[in-house]
Amino acid sequence: MRPFNGIKPQDIVILLKLVALGEGKWRHMDLVSSLGLSQTEISFALDRCRTVGFLDSAKKKVMRGALLEFLEHGLKYVFPAAPGPISRGMPTAHSAAPLAGAIVSSENDIYVWPSDAGKARGQAITPLYKNVPQAAAKDPALYELLALVDAVRAGRARERDLAARELEKRLGKGF
Repeated sequence: MRPFNGIKPQDIVILLKLVALGEGKWRHMDLVSSLGLSQTEISFALDRCRTVGFLDSAKKKVMRGALLEFLEHGLKYVFPAAPGPISRGMPTAHSAAPLAGAIVSSENDIYVWPSDAGKARGQAITPLYKNVPQAAAKDPALYELLALVDAVRAGRARERDLAARELEKRLGKGF
């Protein structure tokens, strides 16, 4: 067994990708190609996620209740985010779906992941992992989950509350 060094931000990205995939079968190579992580990074991440109770013993099923509890109550302390300088990038948090329609914000209150490919301008939010903008661009369901997570990490009380309720719907409260 490998030594345990704690959960890492890419572990959360991998878990959200598994949630976005639903109940379908997946292989390590599917995660490698869609997330831009190496086979080794995926393997270590799945081991860490099993160790902390976010995956079952076979490392195939996300323990949604445990993940939801962490996302709602622990994520902002372990992987905090704060709005930074104005940058070009992809909208995130309350500036992206599904919260963009529920939160009215001014042009000065847009949050983005810095990215040369992005078309929006706003305050920079450091993504959980450097490959997040590319992975989100390939998978709309993953993009929405990552944006909700950023609303928890960087949002004000109302945004965090709306994001938590939406995460509960998507992850299934009580699983």
